[in-house]
Amino acid sequence: MTRTHKTWTVLLAGLLLVDMADLNTFAFAAPAIRADWGLNVSDVGTITAASFLGMFVGSIAGGRIADRIGRKKVIIGATAFFSLFSLLSAFAVGIADLAAYRVLTGFGLQAMTVVVLTYVSEMFPRLHRGRSQTWIVAFSLLGIPAMAWFARWVVPLSPSAWRWIFVLGAVGVVLLFFVARSLPESVRWLEANGRREDGIAVVERIEAEAREATGAELPDVVREPAVETGKAIDLVRGGYLKRTIVLSLTMMLALSGFYGFNSWVPTLLNEHGFSPAEALTYSSILSLAAFPGALLALLFIDKVERRTAVLVIYTVVAALCLVFGFTGSNGILIASGLLITMLLQTVTACMYTYLPEIFPTNLRALGAGIGNGTGRLATFGTTFLVAALLTWLGFAAVFLYLAAVILLAGLCIGIFGERTRGRSLEEITSVGRSVDANAEARTSTTA
Repeated sequence: MTRTHKTWTVLLAGLLLVDMADLNTFAFAAPAIRADWGLNVSDVGTITAASFLGMFVGSIAGGRIADRIGRKKVIIGATAFFSLFSLLSAFAVGIADLAAYRVLTGFGLQAMTVVVLTYVSEMFPRLHRGRSQTWIVAFSLLGIPAMAWFARWVVPLSPSAWRWIFVLGAVGVVLLFFVARSLPESVRWLEANGRREDGIAVVERIEAEAREATGAELPDVVREPAVETGKAIDLVRGGYLKRTIVLSLTMMLALSGFYGFNSWVPTLLNEHGFSPAEALTYSSILSLAAFPGALLALLFIDKVERRTAVLVIYTVVAALCLVFGFTGSNGILIASGLLITMLLQTVTACMYTYLPEIFPTNLRALGAGIGNGTGRLATFGTTFLVAALLTWLGFAAVFLYLAAVILLAGLCIGIFGERTRGRSLEEITSVGRSVDANAEARTSTTA
């Protein structure tokens, strides 16, 4: 890990911090908007679902565009896009236009996120991919408590003060100058798109930094055959079909549980008898567990197989959801909620590392986008289901549902997922397909 890798880590973490804060803006604004506009639970579900519909399209479109034109351009364009529509959300006058703005915000958010994850997998050393991704995710999660406490402070100021929450969600645009200046294009993408010399220039600069830091020559380059793929249909045939199905199903179940809890917890607590201010206070307390939860992954992410870690953690989270849903004690409610929040972010670091690892370079962003996008589409449906369960069956029924989908997500990836720990991307993505022995990818400190 060189100075350059660390600079990239800071920049990418800053982008995802704004992403994570913006992703949660409506969750923290919802109780105040309900009071200001007189909305019911179904109205909240409609706007929440709109965001996830935009995320579904943005994740897939962003991944495909990044495979075509490059990672860096999409990161910059998507950040500018979601910042604009987050700002416009602050000027919404009703459900229709707010839902439209949240669709477009969600589009930009997930287009950026999936390409950032792809970039990390391609540009960081393979023995540090998990830890690098974890540091980026952990830092980004500070956006959740920051937005939660900002909401807790600003919402009581006036009935319409919730609008400032969306203004804060637009600050990502200030990072774009630094991204444009300091973030190079992905070396693997350059290699795959006939720009080998540009990629070598980046690699040589990093290798020079590594020699300076170690005071010695680097180990000999290990050459591996490039995996030969080129069409999007490759993701749904041959060896990649299973990977696409398993990843998509896992993400559908996992994100249904993740956002079923995190996006709804202020409203769920409000419906459970807490006042809007109390619901925001409890939600703000729970959000404090996000950052240490992601850091917890540093203890094992590059030491334990990712699919195994995900299975174990999701099993524990499912049990805690039952505790949260059925306890009559506020103390147990908070304790179990803190653990759920913490472990959901621990497993997020694992899944974010895993997502782009299992697909070849020129389909990596699209493959990760399909998995992530189908998860967002499932969450679109989940928002209506959570609203219906809460309305007709009550608080406990929601957490029975969340426990079931989270457990199934763990079983899916734990049984059928790919082994990725410590393996090069070329080794992971070969899946028995034909490779071009003459098209060798030069692996180095970025590989």
